[in-house]
Amino acid sequence: MTKLLLRALAGETLPTPPIWMMRQAGRYLPEYRATRAKAGDFLSLCYNPELAAEVTLQPIRRFGFDGAILFADILLVPQALGADLWFVTGEGPRLSTITSAKDFAQLKSVEDIHERLNPIYQTLKILSKELPRETTLIGFAGAPWTVATYMIAGRGTKDQGPAHAFKSTDRATFSVLIDLITEATILYLSAQIEAGAEVVKIFDSWAGSLKGRDFDDFALAPAKRIIAALKERHPSIPVIAFPREAGDRYIGFAKATGADCVALDNSVSSEWAAENVQVDGCVQGNLASGHMVTGGPDLVSEAQRITRSLRGGPHIFNLGHGITPDADPDNVARMIEAVRTA
Repeated sequence: MTKLLLRALAGETLPTPPIWMMRQAGRYLPEYRATRAKAGDFLSLCYNPELAAEVTLQPIRRFGFDGAILFADILLVPQALGADLWFVTGEGPRLSTITSAKDFAQLKSVEDIHERLNPIYQTLKILSKELPRETTLIGFAGAPWTVATYMIAGRGTKDQGPAHAFKSTDRATFSVLIDLITEATILYLSAQIEAGAEVVKIFDSWAGSLKGRDFDDFALAPAKRIIAALKERHPSIPVIAFPREAGDRYIGFAKATGADCVALDNSVSSEWAAENVQVDGCVQGNLASGHMVTGGPDLVSEAQRITRSLRGGPHIFNLGHGITPDADPDNVARMIEAVRTA
């Protein structure tokens, strides 16, 4: 029997949607924290195939999700391209910055990324053997715009101001950077598929800060290029696109890019999505992640409302953003039960 998540991605309307969560392998789980301590630090965990596979499997064992997403990080690609990457405890990632054509010229060729990223492919090979037969293995990468915002600022920012400034003052060099990340992402995701990923997701976490032509040039066009290249190499592999906080630009995004599914944040309602986005195919989403912290009747009612409002078409149940470290694992179990009994 074809896996439930793959059936939804193929456009099938199912009586109960498949379920997984963004960041489902993470700090809210005590078993994850124990494994990370064993690894020493976050990057060491990402690059240790056995331990990365273990933390990917932990939420599957505990909750029985329909999908298992590779444990890695979107900033491994810029590191593979030659940027320095480190994590500051309690503050998040830091990167050496790209702020000029001179900095850009110091980066490596895209063909050189696989040596650094080979442990990620090994993790996928382990998972493809160890996951339950019914569980879909999901690979992923950051979208070029989102990855570029970190490469330019050297860290996450609230408004992506440094990247917008670079784009405004030197659009030509900025476009070359986007092209480089796009090519690297194609190679990276293709290698993930060859290693066992059954579906891949493109995370454009900061797509919502792009407007008008900028959205077309730096969110939509790179996604279209990546998806077309992947479909040419791996015709049967579905792709999920997540242009977070795209608002009205969610409409038509699947058709414009070739994505098999559009993931939705929780700034749009599921009823709106059913009317405007799901008409083009599968949607994924979109429970507010705060419910994983607060729980209670609101968690159950919201999970069931979303499930019912998207029941008329292909739907994968997920959060509107990643689960947070302060989430209660018991609330995850409550969410799954709510969706499956809606």
